[in-house]
Amino acid sequence: VQLQASGGGFVQAGESLKLSCAVSGMTINTDDVAWYRQGPGNPRDLVASLTPDGVTHYIGSVKGRFAISRDNSKNMVYLQMNNLKPEDTAVYVCNVKKYYVLGSHNYWGRGTLVTVSS
Repeated sequence: VQLQASGGGFVQAGESLKLSCAVSGMTINTDDVAWYRQGPGNPRDLVASLTPDGVTHYIGSVKGRFAISRDNSKNMVYLQMNNLKPEDTAVYVCNVKKYYVLGSHNYWGRGTLVTVSS
């Protein structure tokens, strides 16, 4: 199983980026997917999540600016980030939480760096 995030980069405040996460080795159509981020000196925090039924959750600081989506046919997870702010600077990591009969397992990607300059 591999999760490969891409789309990060260096942008100015107010600009947009779209992150992509390609999942291989398993399907994601019945799984929760999410994006986390870890800024310098900070713990890894949940940014946005999306259930198979389409229920989304966002942390307050990104509501109205970020949008998580998925394409199950392509095994892809996306994060559209608009009106980026310097405090959004972090390594963004995609996550798939797969549920099994006896529990669940989290799969993590390597992450992609987003740097927002003021």
